[in-house]
Amino acid sequence: MSSRDPRYDILFEPVQIGPVMMKNRFYVAPHADSFGMSKIDEMIAYRRARAEGGWGAVCTGETMIHETSDHAPFICTRISSDSFIEPLSRLTSAIHEYDSLAGIELAHVGSSCPAWSFREHPIAPSAQFPRLYNNPVAARKMDKKDIQNFRKWHRDAAIRAKKAGFDIIYAYCSHDLSLLQDFLLQSTNKRNDEYGGAFENRLRLLKEVLSDLKDTVGDSCAIALRFAVEDRRPGSDLTAQGEGRRVVEALADIPDLWDVNVSDWGWDSGSSRFFEEGAQEPFIKFVKQVTNKPVVGVGRFTSPDAMVSQIRRGNLDIIGAARPSIADPFLPIKIDSGNIESIRECIGCNVCAGEVMNNTAIRCTQNPSVGEEFRRNWHPEHVPPAEDGSKSILIVGGGPAGLEAALTLGKRGYQVSIADAGNEWGGRLVKERRMPGLSAWGRVVDYRVEQLQVMPNVQMFLASSLTANDVEGFEADHVIVATGATWRLDGSGRSHDKPIPGWENENVCSPDKILDGDLPKGHVVVYDDDYYYMATVIVDKLVEAGCKVSYITTAPSPSPWTFNTLEQEHIVRSMVEANVDIRVGTSISRVEESSVHITREYSVTGVDLPVDGLVLVTGQLANDSLYYDLLKKHESGTIRSLQRIGDCVSPALIAQATHDGRLAGMNY
Repeated sequence: MSSRDPRYDILFEPVQIGPVMMKNRFYVAPHADSFGMSKIDEMIAYRRARAEGGWGAVCTGETMIHETSDHAPFICTRISSDSFIEPLSRLTSAIHEYDSLAGIELAHVGSSCPAWSFREHPIAPSAQFPRLYNNPVAARKMDKKDIQNFRKWHRDAAIRAKKAGFDIIYAYCSHDLSLLQDFLLQSTNKRNDEYGGAFENRLRLLKEVLSDLKDTVGDSCAIALRFAVEDRRPGSDLTAQGEGRRVVEALADIPDLWDVNVSDWGWDSGSSRFFEEGAQEPFIKFVKQVTNKPVVGVGRFTSPDAMVSQIRRGNLDIIGAARPSIADPFLPIKIDSGNIESIRECIGCNVCAGEVMNNTAIRCTQNPSVGEEFRRNWHPEHVPPAEDGSKSILIVGGGPAGLEAALTLGKRGYQVSIADAGNEWGGRLVKERRMPGLSAWGRVVDYRVEQLQVMPNVQMFLASSLTANDVEGFEADHVIVATGATWRLDGSGRSHDKPIPGWENENVCSPDKILDGDLPKGHVVVYDDDYYYMATVIVDKLVEAGCKVSYITTAPSPSPWTFNTLEQEHIVRSMVEANVDIRVGTSISRVEESSVHITREYSVTGVDLPVDGLVLVTGQLANDSLYYDLLKKHESGTIRSLQRIGDCVSPALIAQATHDGRLAGMNY
């Protein structure tokens, strides 16, 4: 019998979607995982975990219907031949094992990618260059035969999908990653025949594909349309008040399910730094007023109250999730069982997207089991019991790595003590979560601390700075060192193999000083040789404090790694709006008392830029002195077992730290 709060009963009502019934309103929306067909076992284990966690439907990501739709270097699922039916049937069987519906997103990316792997010529409504990469390959204009083939590819893929056991079959028109969207947009469709020009003509192919899918498999499979009702990029004619609404009105009751969002991906999966939970509501809320069919939407929903509100206010019928289902595959079961406090809430850091964009298997800062369900047999909720629960483990350092190690070991039943020198748990996140846009990142700490505090076999000690002798005196069976890292002050880093001359000047500071709240005044240069989020978050902090800010980076574009986390566009826009002086491809060669000497890439000469302060964001150094002191004791036999994890091994993503913590906890 369920022990859920009655307020959430509406979330567990079944929903009819065409010819199929979904058991509740929780829906894992299509999203990339970077497993592809070569890692089908990893994909199956990953998607199965979401079905096991109680989601009413679990969908694939983009599933390519033809070689001209190759999305390389992205790694995608495929259904372009009969050879893919058998492996995909194993996927649907795993999802059906838990009475969840299996959905497949049939996709053709059109001109967004160059069909590189198969040496095909990419196709588009009109001749143009692929937009996502800089490959020197042009997409050719489709003729009438190509359009007929495109429709046939969808019909053939739908038949294969039905044979493979899928319950929901998508047409894909979103994210600026779809040939159907290319036909719909005036900016990409320059045709002058019945498939171009007037709105009705540009809509024609989408309507035909939907009708084809319904005629082909609609008797037993639900037909869904994933559609961006608004293209948030400047100048687009696709808006929720304009042609986006016209599309929904024209096709209102043709699909069995409307899956609505905004384009492109950086807007649909906007990070928590720039977007709140439910940020898409203003754009998608009209859809239910236009159609009688169920509507699913996303918005990084982690709060069951927010989910209920979306349904009761008539915005959505079904709560879609990609990132929240990644962070906590068991979110529905936790709501159903009344264990809301144990939900592992998505922090919106977009590391999941970052690794997909980086062509490596999906991962998550909050949920270190992601991507390891098959390879390491890690379950998101369950861990194997301790071989000997009487053994004691001491963890030094209460940041993300240390907390995750303590949580995993505590769940397994070991006697765990965790100590931190600070007055708050969280390590680097104690200060980072207080920076502009990063408050949600604190969930990494809050979730783990709340779980640890109720474990009788875990002791937690703050304000406990331990020396090697202190650790030795503890006489633990195993010691884990997770003492983190410190930002460099001397400017050494990616572009500087030795300190920048003048770094000792009083006007120079490291990110740690800014994180402590000790801010310079006047004109401040933030020097980014790190390339991720820290430099531009510091820019935001200084702008808030009223400083005039110059952002200088050695990279050819600002904060380049955030392209992977879908944030770069928003970061640049916010700096431009704040009148930040942005200089890319530029290095600092020396620091003077009231200026910095900067040099543009490939330039022989430089110029002096007058400044009042300089923040060097060039890299971090592991805090590993305690580990090496303990290593000597371990080698002499006075420390029985020793390892280090997280940033004190080498500074990296927080997702790496939580992964290290889980690995340490599982391997002991």
